[in-house]
Amino acid sequence: MRITLLASNDLPSNYALNLLVKDLSVHDLTLFLSDRVGKPTSHPQALKDLERFEQTLTASHAFEPRRSCEGRHRQTNNALISFDELALNTGGIIRTLNSINAPDELDVFRRSQPDLVISVRYGVILKDEVISVPPFGVLNLHSGLLPDYKGVMATFRAMLNGEEVIGTTLHYIRDSSIDTGPVIGTTRLPVDRRRSYLWHVLNLYTDGCKLVVDTVNLISTGLSVDTTDQSRAGKYYSFPTGEDLEVFRKTGLKLFDGEEINEFAELFIIPVEENS
Repeated sequence: MRITLLASNDLPSNYALNLLVKDLSVHDLTLFLSDRVGKPTSHPQALKDLERFEQTLTASHAFEPRRSCEGRHRQTNNALISFDELALNTGGIIRTLNSINAPDELDVFRRSQPDLVISVRYGVILKDEVISVPPFGVLNLHSGLLPDYKGVMATFRAMLNGEEVIGTTLHYIRDSSIDTGPVIGTTRLPVDRRRSYLWHVLNLYTDGCKLVVDTVNLISTGLSVDTTDQSRAGKYYSFPTGEDLEVFRKTGLKLFDGEEINEFAELFIIPVEENS
């Protein structure tokens, strides 16, 4: 089956793609990235700092696979790989599509001839012409529990609201409305208030991506996927304001933590065989 992956050029997307590409390698994969969410806008400084951690680090040497001083290395099943290396498993090149609904980029997308589209953190709202292309539809892994937490940074909102459990929702995108499509399933993660927002987002994708893979396996073998319509409106959230971020900080919560990022970066280290 031909699967087109839509993601964002940031650290959580990189982690999710590592999980997905590894388990979906039997399929013909194509990857397109966005490098922003929505239209360019001015964010509070705290969100700019978060963006630096989520985007700049993945483009730096911090998240490139590391070698020993002799230059020898061995990739293991557990080591994560960079976007450039992910490209080797998804058609050889990664294109950036920030205007996928526009004619030129829509044509690029169509040429991937997807049977199925999987969206994870993709920063552009898909319109009908895109949605209608794959015969098996468009799956979206949303890092929030629907319908209560629609929109941007749903995990932040859940933590700000004092939720004890956060989660992901896998649903179909059927039209250009945001996070409204039929729900396939959810995953859940207890909130650890000692940990940062970014730590929670990263850890959500472990079970969330497994749900995606299980669903793709059903679709590829011709089995039906059970869904549940969202029976109530829920609530849509946009980017946090400066006031939201200050309340978040005053309750003892953090957007990111340097030590946590260092721990996560260790997953990108490729160990060297002792006697190599």
